[in-house]
Amino acid sequence: MRVGIGQDSHRFDFNDKSKKLILGGVVFDDCAPLEGNSDADVILHAITNAISGVTCVNILGKISDELCLDKGIKDSSVYLLEALKYLNDKKIVHVSISIECLVPKISPKIPDMRKSISNLLSITEDSIGITATTGEGLTQFGQGKGIQAFCCITVE
Repeated sequence: MRVGIGQDSHRFDFNDKSKKLILGGVVFDDCAPLEGNSDADVILHAITNAISGVTCVNILGKISDELCLDKGIKDSSVYLLEALKYLNDKKIVHVSISIECLVPKISPKIPDMRKSISNLLSITEDSIGITATTGEGLTQFGQGKGIQAFCCITVE
């Protein structure tokens, strides 16, 4: 067994009206999007980084830059799928995600995010735990300036 830990964070882009906020592959309406060259899906980025922690192949960086900046692929699920290629015969058996933000409210969309992530990772929804906190407003994420996500994956 192996365990991987991933983290990602992005600020809100309060000026971009053309972009949507996407978390875990799910669109959140009525909320500012996150800044980034890609769709800035901090949840999928954290999962991608956790997989990189297991495979020792960093996707977010040179590989994602080639996909995003050179090929125009901004969908973070593509980066996640790229990371999965390096697992070879290993299988993800559990994913735990912790999100810190003031907005949006995460709880109502947890079932949708679990379903989206389940489909991407080809694991059951009951193998994906998602929690959220405001962190009592102690950080910029809890103060409404952005979103931070942590992910821990267990792989056999």
